[in-house]
Amino acid sequence: MALINDFMSLIYPRRCEACGILLFLQEEYICNLCSIGLPRSNYHKNTDNELTKVFAGRIPFKHVMSYFIFEKSGRVQHLLHQIKYQNQKELAFFLGQQYAKELIQDKFKTDFDLIVPIPLHKNKLKSRGFNQSEWFAKGLSETLNILVDITSMIRHEETATQTKKKKYERWENVEGIFLITNKSKLKGKHVVLVDDVITTGATIEAAWQALKDIEGVKISVIALAFAARNF
Repeated sequence: MALINDFMSLIYPRRCEACGILLFLQEEYICNLCSIGLPRSNYHKNTDNELTKVFAGRIPFKHVMSYFIFEKSGRVQHLLHQIKYQNQKELAFFLGQQYAKELIQDKFKTDFDLIVPIPLHKNKLKSRGFNQSEWFAKGLSETLNILVDITSMIRHEETATQTKKKKYERWENVEGIFLITNKSKLKGKHVVLVDDVITTGATIEAAWQALKDIEGVKISVIALAFAARNF
């Protein structure tokens, strides 16, 4: 089997999704150097972090954290590009698993009841084929053993991409775009909203606006990456 794997690696070389170098057989998606050196936020260790400041006074959150810090043209951006534009949903799943393992290793208390990934509009989901936030959430779910709920919140309005919008335009672009389809399922639950990248926090706050009137609901936030320098 090892010989077959070596032969296949020669024909179809596997490369690190972050830096592009060839992977060794025991490496999966990301080389060992990137696995160690990618810019982690470690926000789960610090409740007074840069991401909490984005939502301070706007969302009564319990925990707010991201796996990585996003830097323009950096390795995290390349990972996100591979997921979003090269149909690498399995990479998003893998990163969810890895972050969950780090949370467990650091003895972070995950008292979440449900994981709710930020949904895509049905038209965007159809054209892209998958929701990257959902696959990151699935990786978290499998390792943390917490249910993913992809039906209780929907995106009922299609919006233009946020990428080139200014801060105030991002808020206007996502206002009122989410609907809750099953309030009873979320009643009294600690819901962790999961997104791929957070910049201004506009999308997360739009999700909170849809959730806030549900009795007893508590909110936490996990992102794959936070663009701290864009805030």
